Amino acid sequence: MTWRRSAVAAGLLLSLLFGYLASRNVDLGDLRAALAGQDYAYLVPAGLALAAGVAVRAWRWQLLFERGSRPPFRFVGNALLVGYLFNTILPARAGELARVQVLGRRAGISRAQVLGTVVLERAYDLVVLIALLAAAAPLLPPVGWVKAALVLGAGLVVALVATGVFVHRHGERAARTLLRPLTILPVIDEQRVGRMAASVVTGLAAIRITRLASAAIVLTAASWLLLAASGWFLLLGTEIDAGFDAALLVLVATNLALVLPASPAGLGTFEAAAVLALTAYGIEREQALSYALVLHALNALPYLALGYVALGLHLRATERRDLRDPQ
Repeated sequence: MTWRRSAVAAGLLLSLLFGYLASRNVDLGDLRAALAGQDYAYLVPAGLALAAGVAVRAWRWQLLFERGSRPPFRFVGNALLVGYLFNTILPARAGELARVQVLGRRAGISRAQVLGTVVLERAYDLVVLIALLAAAAPLLPPVGWVKAALVLGAGLVVALVATGVFVHRHGERAARTLLRPLTILPVIDEQRVGRMAASVVTGLAAIRITRLASAAIVLTAASWLLLAASGWFLLLGTEIDAGFDAALLVLVATNLALVLPASPAGLGTFEAAAVLALTAYGIEREQALSYALVLHALNALPYLALGYVALGLHLRATERRDLRDPQ
């Protein structure tokens, strides 16, 4: 448990640091004026674009399962919302493991298989996000961290592709090799690693099936563009003179920053990344921070309500199933 406490402590310290970086040299009076001047009517189209983006991401996650083990969309959507809830209230992206548990239990699928699809999701997210950043680079202001992000992203993409090819060529044996370090844990032995390897290979089916991979890439790009559109609608409700490219840069910056360990909902980290992206356009820090706070609220608060509803539905459904089929 010591390493968990250390990870949580490191995340909280990073959030405090980034929160300071986001708010330093900010005049509180100007910040209040910027928040008061926000046209909150734009929250409606921004929220609709966000909801559409989440729905597309749930559809993509469903398609990453092989047809024979593909769970219903309602199960996938429910698990995704529960995951977003736990990412919002717990540190260290705990929602990723929460949604694996929820979907595995609800749909009767191996947790290792579900985890394989989640890993694959993150791979598609990174590949497509870096591709969008590269495509938009000529329209973006000349900031050094964009080039650094492209170089880092390209390296990660190469590593992911190499891993995918390795698993594709060698199948279960390759997965077993990658998972063997888990045997250092007292609850995992070689036999369990073998079962997990088989499930993970099944979960990585969309790497091997070209049609599924193509669909996943298209849906991933659509989801990112919808999320960027959500941020762009909010920009329209401010005095910030920036276009869709600025919203896309904020999306890239905040999602790359959330890779770092942080406090629940990435508080502080999110704001610092958004301010960094917008100040590249010469935007005043007070305006940038005001926009970042409203954008972060839009991307966090709805999951508290919707996630709790989804969690309640999951618990009631599993309770009914346990009563109907007692062990």
